Amino acid sequence: MRPSNVTLTAPGPPDNPPVHERPRRTHHTPPRPLRVRAARSLPSIFMVGPALAAVVAFILIPVVVAGRLSLTDWDGFSDSYKSLGLDNYVQLFHDPGVANAAYVTLVIAVVGTLACNVLGLGLAVMLNGEGRAKAVLRGLFFYPHVLGAVIIGFLWSAILSSEGAVNTLLTAAHHSKIPFLSDPQWALAAVVFVVVWSTFGVNVVLYLAGLQTIPESLLEAARIDGASRWQTFRQVVLPMLAPTVTINVVLVLVQLLRVYDLVLAMTDGGPAGHTQTYAYLVLSESFLNGKIGYASAQSIVLMIVITVLAVVIVALRQRSEKAVEQ
Repeated sequence: MRPSNVTLTAPGPPDNPPVHERPRRTHHTPPRPLRVRAARSLPSIFMVGPALAAVVAFILIPVVVAGRLSLTDWDGFSDSYKSLGLDNYVQLFHDPGVANAAYVTLVIAVVGTLACNVLGLGLAVMLNGEGRAKAVLRGLFFYPHVLGAVIIGFLWSAILSSEGAVNTLLTAAHHSKIPFLSDPQWALAAVVFVVVWSTFGVNVVLYLAGLQTIPESLLEAARIDGASRWQTFRQVVLPMLAPTVTINVVLVLVQLLRVYDLVLAMTDGGPAGHTQTYAYLVLSESFLNGKIGYASAQSIVLMIVITVLAVVIVALRQRSEKAVEQ
């Protein structure tokens, strides 16, 4: 027999069975001790602390004290007072003086807010850009805000009085004098004008800051697409300025709802209370009439109105932004 060419190979070692690795232990970072976390948050506390202390000292504590006094008949001097419950609030909503002051404040706030924002935005668009003349005009428009409200009130009271500069010019031009400060309608219109004159400069600056954040590429793309200036402003600039518009509206509205010092210096609430604002009424009731409890109730109502309006405006703005995104 011929030998076979089949080569026999020795059997190798058996295949090693798979080794099941033990699951690795995951090391969870233990929570940092409270002392370490407090030490790391110290810089934040130091930065936020002064502002928080100011809010507590000048807003929260006065609101709590005013809320407590609004339930009493305290006159500001007596050691004792009587608790009245909600009588001050009931009297407030039946007081014709409060209704008149609320009407005057509403006129100043609504007309002033619209005028300041429209005028501020228009001038900001015109003054946006470089140039010496534009820089000078920006400074001139902002300058009235640097002056104090009392100074502005006395200044315009002298200008608009019966013997002031305006009536002197009218007399020289053979026109009859205008009772700017003695006629109820003219007096309210004069107060609104002076309020707008002294306020809109801040709106110009804020709108200028907003305009400078708009990318130039968007404006250039609108020009390439053939959009006119009005179309560019309405479809590009105005939507980009929406947050700035919200800030301006809230700031001006809150400021005008609390105006009293300018009215005090300019008209003293006259003639016959036709320019008496709500904040001026609170001042009169507290310091002139000695009704601290009643004035505290009025101030609490004013604070609630301002807070609600500010929250509603911001909420509407956020809602419109979400609608646009969807």
